[in-house]
Amino acid sequence: MRLVWLILGLTSLALGGIGVVLPILPTVPFMLLAAFFFSKSSERLHHWLLTHPRFGPSIEDWQRNGAINRRVKGYATVSILAAFGISLVLGLKLLLLILQATILTGVLVFIWSRPEA
Repeated sequence: MRLVWLILGLTSLALGGIGVVLPILPTVPFMLLAAFFFSKSSERLHHWLLTHPRFGPSIEDWQRNGAINRRVKGYATVSILAAFGISLVLGLKLLLLILQATILTGVLVFIWSRPEA
């Protein structure tokens, strides 16, 4: 089972890494998942991620207080709006746009309802 957790952790880490350069893909949620998966599979990788200068503070804020930094909330909001904007430009069907808008609004409400670090 540890191998499954490790593979999930590495996959989350890779997706989070892609999110650093691709603004539509969120980084922090994938790093939170990676930290969770590594806690089940690799003490070394878990420690590395928690002490990482860029990702560690956000992970610790979440683990301690369920908090999200205001800057991260802003990036998430911009990414969500960009993703929805792309859907509009692509001319997706109205039903899909409504579904996407509903889900993304729920995500934004969740993000902005979290305490700030």
